[in-house]
Amino acid sequence: MLSGTLGGIVLSAPAAGAAVPATFVDQLVTAVTAPTAMDFTPDGRLLIATQPGLLRVVQDGALLPAPAIDLTPKLCGNSERGLLGVAVDPLFTSNQFVFVYYSFNKAGDCGVNTVNRVSRFVMSGNTLSGETVLIDNIPSPAGNHNGGDLEFGKDGFLYVSVGDGGCDYPGGTPSGCGAANDASRDQNTLVGKILRIDKNGVGPPGNPFKATGAVCAAGGTTAGGTCQETFASGLRNPFRMAFDPNAAGTRFYVNDVGQATWEEIDQGTAGADYGWNVREGHCATGSTTNCGTPPAGMTNPIFDYGRSDGCVTITGGAFVPNGVWPSDYDGKYLFADYGCGKIFRLDPDGSGGFNRVDVVTNLGSGSAVDLTFGPWKGTKALYYSSYAGGGQIRRISRTVGTSDDYNGDGTTDIGVYRPSTGQWLLRGQSGGAWGTSGDVPVPGDYNADGRTDLAVWRPSTGTWYVQGISTTVWGASGDIPVPGDYNGDGKTDPAVWRPSTGTWYVRGQSGGAWGASGDVPVPGDYNGDGKTDLAVFRPSNGAWYVRGQSDTTWGVSGDVPVPGDYNGDGRADLAVWRPSTGTWYLRGVGDTTWGVASDTPLTSPS
Repeated sequence: MLSGTLGGIVLSAPAAGAAVPATFVDQLVTAVTAPTAMDFTPDGRLLIATQPGLLRVVQDGALLPAPAIDLTPKLCGNSERGLLGVAVDPLFTSNQFVFVYYSFNKAGDCGVNTVNRVSRFVMSGNTLSGETVLIDNIPSPAGNHNGGDLEFGKDGFLYVSVGDGGCDYPGGTPSGCGAANDASRDQNTLVGKILRIDKNGVGPPGNPFKATGAVCAAGGTTAGGTCQETFASGLRNPFRMAFDPNAAGTRFYVNDVGQATWEEIDQGTAGADYGWNVREGHCATGSTTNCGTPPAGMTNPIFDYGRSDGCVTITGGAFVPNGVWPSDYDGKYLFADYGCGKIFRLDPDGSGGFNRVDVVTNLGSGSAVDLTFGPWKGTKALYYSSYAGGGQIRRISRTVGTSDDYNGDGTTDIGVYRPSTGQWLLRGQSGGAWGTSGDVPVPGDYNADGRTDLAVWRPSTGTWYVQGISTTVWGASGDIPVPGDYNGDGKTDPAVWRPSTGTWYVRGQSGGAWGASGDVPVPGDYNGDGKTDLAVFRPSNGAWYVRGQSDTTWGVSGDVPVPGDYNGDGRADLAVWRPSTGTWYLRGVGDTTWGVASDTPLTSPS
């Protein structure tokens, strides 16, 4: 399912560019080899499991050079084996626990006796140590169909997805491989199951066989027995699961990769038998017509789809947290297909079933492997891992809150406003006329559609004119307009700074005093929390003073401050425009030239 192929699919180069919905943007987070799974620590570090056996860490937007742990000396990474899952303990802040699922080279040859295991480590700084093996000796006889996902439910227990091993396990009654492999039917083994355990590897109360089953953490029990760790069974290759953050309790879906006919999504239910190898999708295995009521005791998927359109391998899934994306996404389930390189949304069809709706396309085969929502700009964005292009972690986010982003691509655009004509000149884009002589440009996203609106402030009346949206009075002659999203709601707020007192007046909110006479206000989101910070630039010494944050120097006397998010990392960059040469100096990003001395840079605060 991995290692350059997934379900037999040969990986292609990355697509020319992901096709995302309007007001969304797809961006590279980091390049990393063969990323299988991801999870975030409470402080925002991203942990990335890679199939070869390295657990990598992204901190403050940068991939750290040293892995948190290197499991390659004892890991098998051949076929679909490897480091396949990672989960951060919900109580990580107090216990520092991180859990991983990997293929252990038990026999030393990465052959039929290779096993999968679930282990707990302790993270100190950015390093894992102190392995405690919780579940061991899960058979991986053929190298494929390992499953490997780890997720915590709201009940505080760890859920583990395990595949059927590709072929029947050693020591079992031989049944063959592929559709002939009946290992997931055997209740005395952990393959083809969803497991639920506590943080010490023990099957908790409420598991279907807790009262009657054996402890199978060492690999299984005698034929005819049951395992206390089993939560659900009858799965082929449940490569990824997703848990609903919006639900009051533990609710989750399982994405089970099909044999040749159906890709399926199952609702996680205690004691459920999803039918493999008797059933594939909602039909008898291998059939598209023998699809009557499932045999007694078996549960059909909530949704499945055929393979005729090239979408042939279901992979990652994630529920959209309420409120982070437009309302029609609230609570919806997203899932990916590794074969056709798409991310879909599961929408109710009005008859008790679901439809599959394209959300992101053109990702190329080999993407997306894992999906998860994580922190971004004071809210959350969708992160996904991809094998395409050598391996990447990418992020899909709403393009709300980026200053001076006129085309909705998530980065600040360079442009100027020409007072003599009221013309807006945007590099590489069409601008237009808005405003008259004497007006001050105050661009911003006033309607939260992910694009910056043309807007001017008229000092003589204190009136804000936003093209196609509204007219508002805020401020007085002598004030300096300082629009920004000060409350993090995704909309630009009318605001002014009064030089005589250094006071900030934000419409409908509290402002405060920050800065002194002679300073230039330079509001922006300098810490990436999704809210505009009070900040000033002191022309006399080129110093930037951001309230609640450290001070620094960038620019010289005569420069015009033009802060903005020029690299799309969610933080405003220190930047100045030098009128004498039309040069933009962007700290940590690069220099460029646009405009002439008589122009007004559109990111200028005055």
